[in-house]
Amino acid sequence: MSEFSEQQQQLKIQKGIRQAEDDLVSWIEDALDKTKYGDLEESQFRNLVRVSDTTDSAEVIKNFIRYQVGRDRKWGRGEGSLAERIVKDIDNNIKKAAQIIAESCQADYKPIWLELIRRYLGYGARHLKYKRDGAA
Repeated sequence: MSEFSEQQQQLKIQKGIRQAEDDLVSWIEDALDKTKYGDLEESQFRNLVRVSDTTDSAEVIKNFIRYQVGRDRKWGRGEGSLAERIVKDIDNNIKKAAQIIAESCQADYKPIWLELIRRYLGYGARHLKYKRDGAA
């Protein structure tokens, strides 16, 4: 692939990611608004965002979420919990969106999937901040 066509591919991927952002925001806001979890602090959610920024593995991110569930109940437990919903979104909605973008650009979906997960979690940290401090 020439450098020019590789640049075109990257631009197309970035455009696809930007177009998926409305869905990402909706999915994480819905997760935070409609699932069960305890007194989850913004800093704890930001730790998850930090993990997503320092790995190239969706499995590592899900593993961290499950670890947090094992430590305390702030993420909720079982069916209907925030932790379960985030893992399901990663495995279903976000993965499917990444695969669609990748197919349209003839690219590997995994780096796109990770970028979408990172943005999803980042929007989640913002929404949690709003829920905790802004929605009086």
